[in-house]
Order: sequence, then structure tokens, then C-alpha cells
Amino acid sequence: MKAGMSLDDPSSKRQAYRAKKQEDRQEMKHVKIDTQNTANKVDLPRKRFYRQRAHSNPFSDHQLEYPLSPGDMEWKLLYPAFYDESTGLMTKQVTIADIGCGFGGLLVDLSPQFPDKLILGMEIRVQVTNYVEDRIIALRANNAETSAYQNISVLRGNAMKFLPNFFHKAQLEKMFFCFPDPHFKQRKHKARIITNTLLSEYAYVLKEGGVVYTITDVEDLHNWMKKHLEEHPLFERLSSQWEEQDACVQIMRNATEEGKKVARKQGDKFIACFKRLPTPTII
Repeated sequence: MKAGMSLDDPSSKRQAYRAKKQEDRQEMKHVKIDTQNTANKVDLPRKRFYRQRAHSNPFSDHQLEYPLSPGDMEWKLLYPAFYDESTGLMTKQVTIADIGCGFGGLLVDLSPQFPDKLILGMEIRVQVTNYVEDRIIALRANNAETSAYQNISVLRGNAMKFLPNFFHKAQLEKMFFCFPDPHFKQRKHKARIITNTLLSEYAYVLKEGGVVYTITDVEDLHNWMKKHLEEHPLFERLSSQWEEQDACVQIMRNATEEGKKVARKQGDKFIACFKRLPTPTII
């Protein structure tokens, strides 16, 4: 550490964070991917073939394609097993969303936990989205006899700008924000995935009683997300007892690639879950 710098200094935090990420990348080079390479199995994709910058500008349009309204979204392309050819309609709607799904670890582990729910991962990075898509294709092919993993899918999208284009009001039951970009610089705080304005959009697509799940290994970001959610009139913090008993919290702790890295480093994981409150009646 340079002379005159303290751990409370934002630049010190950034340097420590970047050093940890570099160690994580070096460690991942030695992690073997568990695949069954047989004649009847499809190999799971390998991350090294999907190289991508760690961060992406959330304020850029990125030449994204998105529906003008939720009714224009063709969900049958993502969940063909839940499309009824006779009626031309989907038999189910997406009710669980993983915002910034990364490499899809949470999606894969949530799938058997909620076989009757459609779960969507949204990721802004091109190559990471491609990886998750190929991973799901392989899992579906390798589990064709049981039709497993038909209930999860991924799309490339910017949830900070276009979330209401994909989901109807009160459509979602659960929203996950797992290890989001901390954006340490104060001028970058506006790019954090949890802000007052964005929380109002999340409240719009989340049904009453629905839950927002957050987890991070950065205490400063944890306090930021918790503070903004606590201050928003449409969210209420759930108790630590509820978090300990909730199956999704247990899956979220260990399912994501980032969470596994933190566990290997014996780092801390900060969790906060919030319930969507009823919308007040205006008299």
C-alpha cells in the first residue's frame, strides 16, 4: 500500500478489489470442469472460450434488441417446452429473474428447486450470455429423458434501462442480485444496480409479497443496497431467521461462480432480503 493511503480510501478499496479479482482469475485457470465426455452426452461449454471483459457500461445501449412492450416478447424461443402449439400461447410466465446472472450457476441450481416456474437470467455481456445459453442447451440435451432445465433460459439485456419492456406489472415473484459490480468510485455509484429510481422499477414488476435477494462480498456495497432498500417505501427487510430458513438464500450462498470463489478464499458474504410491500391506496 502506498504511503498516506488507508483502507478507508476509495482508491485503496479499488486496488484491493482488483488484486482479489486477479487472484481469482489465476485460480480459475487450474479449476477442472466436470463433464462426462461420452458418445451420448454433449460437452458443457468451457469458460476459456468465452473471454469477456469483467465490466460493461450499463448506460450504453449496446445495440440491444428488446420488445416495445412485454406483450411483444416471444418467450417460446426461450422456453419451447412451455409453448402450446394449439393455442399459440405460453402455458406459463417468467416469475423468477436473476439480474446480471453471470455464468448461470444460480439458474442451474434454481431449476430443480422450482420445476414449475420459469426462471430467466439477464446478462449484459455478450460472451457471458453466449456461455450461459450454450450451457443450458447442453444441460437440456443431456437430460432430454427427464425434460430437466427446460424452465431456465437467458437473454442479453440491460435491466437498468429496459426491464419494464420485458415484464408486466407484478409479474415477478423473486428477483436476485448476486455479487453485482461494486463501482467503488463515487462518481460511478449511479451505475450501481440498486438505486432509488431502479427500486421503483423493480417494485413495478414485482408482485406484492415478492422478494428481492441481494448478496455481495463487498461490505460497502452491501450497506449501500441495504440502505436504499430500507429507505424505499415499497420494501421491507426480512428477518435473519427468515433468511436462514429460505431455500433460495441457501442456494444463492453457494450456487454462483463468484460465491464459490469467495468460499474458496474464506471471504465474507453479506446477504439482505426484502419483501415487496402492498402499494398504498391513494385517497
